[in-house]
Order: sequence, then structure tokens, then C-alpha cells
Amino acid sequence: METLLRLRASVAISIFALLLVLPSCSAQDIQVVNAERRIDLTSHIIKVFLTLKVENTGASPASEILLAFPPTQVDHLAVVKAQVAIGKRKKKTYIPQDVNPKELPDAPNGTKYFSISLLNPLAAGEAVTLEVLYMLTHSLEPFPVEISQSESQLVYYRDSALILSPYHIKQQITFIKTPTSKVESFTVVDPAHRAGTELKYGPYNGHPPYSYSPVIVHFENNSPFAVVEELVREVEISHWGSLQITEQYKLAHAGARHKGVFSRVEYQSRAGNSGVSSFRHLLARLPPRVHSVYYRDEIGNISSSRLRLGAQKSELEIEPRYPLFGGWKATFIIGYGLPLEDFLFESPDGRRYLNFSYGCPLVETVVDKLTIKVVLPEGSKGPSAVVPFPVNQYLEKKYSYLDVVGRTVVVLEKKNVVPEHNTPFQVYYHFNPIFMLAEPLMLTSAFFLLFVTWVAYLHIDLSLRK
Repeated sequence: METLLRLRASVAISIFALLLVLPSCSAQDIQVVNAERRIDLTSHIIKVFLTLKVENTGASPASEILLAFPPTQVDHLAVVKAQVAIGKRKKKTYIPQDVNPKELPDAPNGTKYFSISLLNPLAAGEAVTLEVLYMLTHSLEPFPVEISQSESQLVYYRDSALILSPYHIKQQITFIKTPTSKVESFTVVDPAHRAGTELKYGPYNGHPPYSYSPVIVHFENNSPFAVVEELVREVEISHWGSLQITEQYKLAHAGARHKGVFSRVEYQSRAGNSGVSSFRHLLARLPPRVHSVYYRDEIGNISSSRLRLGAQKSELEIEPRYPLFGGWKATFIIGYGLPLEDFLFESPDGRRYLNFSYGCPLVETVVDKLTIKVVLPEGSKGPSAVVPFPVNQYLEKKYSYLDVVGRTVVVLEKKNVVPEHNTPFQVYYHFNPIFMLAEPLMLTSAFFLLFVTWVAYLHIDLSLRK
């Protein structure tokens, strides 16, 4: 017995030693042959398209590729997506890859990482082309911070002319697109060139890992900086055939603050020059077959809205009671109904599930905090949510008319939401159809007791006898 234990211990030690001497793919074994970055600054939601041709120069396969971000950008990252491009030009196909945050103990200068998990590990000597998309919010800094009604809005954008990467980059180039050709100033890192609405940095050759060259671009951006500070959406499911949606908005203009006195006469007579960075209209894309739409605030119903119904989508164009300038805010509620058969289905295991869209229906809007509350029918059990990205989930109880035990509410919370998050999510639950008879039986019993009480009252003699 003792000999057998010694033999097992020696085998375990040998396997451990073998794992130590086996080659592992490190950052030095990966190099970026070519990198192209395109930064879109035409909106207040910054979109960055990054194309990387990565080569494995090591002796062992690589199963992940790291993306590096400076600490000033991490808190503003809303979306990070990656896909592998296969083929050329029109025959090119894309395979999505998993992207997740990753902590490394030896990160220089507070660099933060995201790991791209390759579905097919990159063998030694092979190369692969990665298409990366990431979005930044609250990354444009108004300067000056206050403007009058007749002034245009100027903003700062801060980044690096060189792509921050843990790998050696042989060749790289960066393009920055601005909304207009009005660029007040930009940092020059030779070679740098500006033509119209595009800034070009590079090409740069042979830069080591973690190279960084800060640049600042000062330009005009009058696009509406529409930010929903908080959005609470309640989705109430009724198995009697309807889905009721209620959305409560706290909207703000996050651009340069308005200074001076607002003149409505000037605003309406000089629409092209007065208040160019303000906005008075918002467009909400709602699901098709929407009905019973309403739009109101604390004062009451707001009639300045227009609904366009379509087979694929419905568009609700709304106008707040007053135009929004920088620093101004507005609160309102949008409500509508939807047919239940378009969004509620039954899974093969007998569970019901709601298939609905996450995100905010307002176009080109950032949501600082989004809370979705899915109110399940009374009697539902075992709720669970499937969301394609990380969210905070918990359960609540809600009591409505004729409820006895209360309705289960699935709450999903997420911060820093952009239009890319408008993807379907599912909420699964078990439901016994017998509970649909609870409210009709309660109403029937109540009317029956009322009738019996009335009949008894009519047949009782309450008069006093001599």
C-alpha cells in the first residue's frame, strides 16, 4: 500500500514538472503585423473600429488575444465586440468571438485588459485578422463649458496617436472622423495630415508594446447630446392577451451648458443659427403592431407627438414641452400596448418565456442607468432571465388589482447602455393555467355574495312591533 502511494505521488510530481517545462504562449510570442483604427466622432457616442492582423511567432498555439485600454477609457466603455474575418472582400465572412474583462497583476500604468477567446486557437506561425468594435460614452469634453444660444458647441477628444497594445506592432495607422471640417486644433504627431473631416495619424512602424502618444482634437460637434440619466421600463404580462409597457424617462442634455437668457423668438426665427446644439425632437423606435400609445409628463398628456405604424417597426416622434439646451432636463412617460402572441412563447420543456428587446428605444441615446422590470402573472414560479451581456438581476413582489399572493417581478439593471444593447433577451417561468380562473372566480364570488346580501336585506323585517 505504501509503495502504491509513493508511485502515485511520483507520477503527480512528474506531470507537474512536465507542465512547467512545456512552452506557453506569452505576449512576446504574439505580434501585430498590421493595425488600422478608425475613430468616429460624428456623434456623442464614439465608435472605434479596429482591424488587427495578428501573427503567432511562438512555438505553441495561442488561445486568446489581449486588448489594452488606458484607465481613463475603461469607465466609459459601453460595448466591446470582436470577430474573426475569413476570406477577402465580398467573400469575407465573420465569426464572432467571446470578449471578457481580464485582470493582469503586472499591468503598467493602470492598463486594463479585455481578452478575446479564439474559437480556433492560433497555431504557431499562423496569422488571423480580427475586427474589433468598441464604443465610448461621456468621452467628449465641451470647451468652452458654457455657450450662449447663438454659439456652436466645441468639444475636446483625448486619445493616443499610437494604439495601446501589449504586443509589438509592426505597422499602424489611425483615422479620426469629425462631424464637420471645423477643427480648431489637433496635436501633430508626424506624420499627421488633415483633409476635410478626416484626420490621419501614421503610418507608424516598429513601435514596442505599450507605446503611447497622447493627442487632443478640438472640433465642432452640434449633434444632440441626449443622455437618459435613468430609465425604468415595466413590462407587464397578462395571459388574457396583452403586454403593457410603461417607460419612465429622466432626460438631460449633456453638452455645453447654456448661459444667458433663452429667447424663443430668436430660436424660432433663426432656426439654422440659434441653438444649433439643442434638440427639440426625439425619435423612439417601437415594435410593430403597437397600440394604445400615450406620452405624458407631470402636467398631463403631451399632444406634440407623431406615430408612424409599419409592418417591421413603429416610430414615435416626440417633442418635449420646451427645447433642451446644455444642462437642461426633462422627465416624461411613454406607454403602449402590444399583442401577447408576438412576444410570449412556450419552450419544449413546458415553460413560458418572454422574448423582448433590451436597451432604450430612443435613437442615438446613452442611458446611464437602465432598469427593466418584467411583471409575471400571479402564480408564476421559477423565473429566470437570459441576457446576452452581464446585468444585475434580482426579484421583487408587486401587488395589483385582485392579487392575493402578489406578482413576481424580474428586475434587470445595467449601466452605460447604448443602441448596440438593443438585442433580444428572454425571461422563462412556469405557469399553471388554472391561475387564470382566480380573478374571474373572485369577481363571481363577490357579485354572488353581494346578490345574496341584497336578497337577505329585502326579506328581513327590521320594523319595531307594538
